[in-house]
Amino acid sequence: METSTINKDTTVAKKKGLPAALWALTISAFAIGTTEFVIVGLLSTVANDLGTSLTSAGLLVSLYAIGVAIGAPILTALTGKIPRKQLLMGDYGVIYNW
Repeated sequence: METSTINKDTTVAKKKGLPAALWALTISAFAIGTTEFVIVGLLSTVANDLGTSLTSAGLLVSLYAIGVAIGAPILTALTGKIPRKQLLMGDYGVIYNW
């Protein structure tokens, strides 16, 4: 009795590169990080435009950063169970009706 084996190639071709959603997340994170640091180079211009001292403008930037550092984890915890689409539409409603 002869036995023969048949090898089936069951490998699946993998896509190369990152998915579009991951690229969007990467670009968004870069943009948010950039906005946090670009203000330092523009601080004297912002102070002149607002008619305040450089110290006051620096304090304004620091207060914004503290608000983001404290508010982001709290908002994440509070909105974690809300479906993303509803949360996004609610955010759009708040921003564009302000």
